[in-house]
Amino acid sequence: MTIRLSRAHTADLGPAELEGVRALLDEAFDGDLSAEDWDHGCGGLHVLVHDDVGLAAHGAVVMRRVRHRGRWLRTGYVEAVAVRADVRRTGLGSRVMGELEGVIDRAYDLGALGASEQGARLYTARGWQRWGGQVHALSPGGIVRLPEEEGGVYLWPALAGPPDPDRELVLDWRDGDVV
Repeated sequence: MTIRLSRAHTADLGPAELEGVRALLDEAFDGDLSAEDWDHGCGGLHVLVHDDVGLAAHGAVVMRRVRHRGRWLRTGYVEAVAVRADVRRTGLGSRVMGELEGVIDRAYDLGALGASEQGARLYTARGWQRWGGQVHALSPGGIVRLPEEEGGVYLWPALAGPPDPDRELVLDWRDGDVV
């Protein structure tokens, strides 16, 4: 089987490519991908893995701002990671993450993502650290705590140094799920 890995900004992907990514995500998330979830994965850099069948895996990194220790950090936020069902557990998710982590290391102060229990296994195996502190968001009404998100945020400390769980993370606001 031939594997082809590529990177492209959302602006460089045509409608058919974006439809293919959306279809992969819809299948991977059992149809539970909202319009806001889709929007969260756009506007950044996509890693796409194609095999002889078609699009086999995808992940994206988008820019967000996260405040930690009183400083707003340029954060590479990982979104829309999925692998086609017939090629799961073959290392394609790790290949996608390796590319995204390289981008984070070169372009951002910090990496972050929100993970399900199932997805967390991939991320922790690669060195992502579960955030043990409080999670907040800068909402239209001010800073609000998101206790339901605590325990599901993972960090990739690129240039910002080790995170301090005694200090909160404050994520920038976005429609839909903030994390």
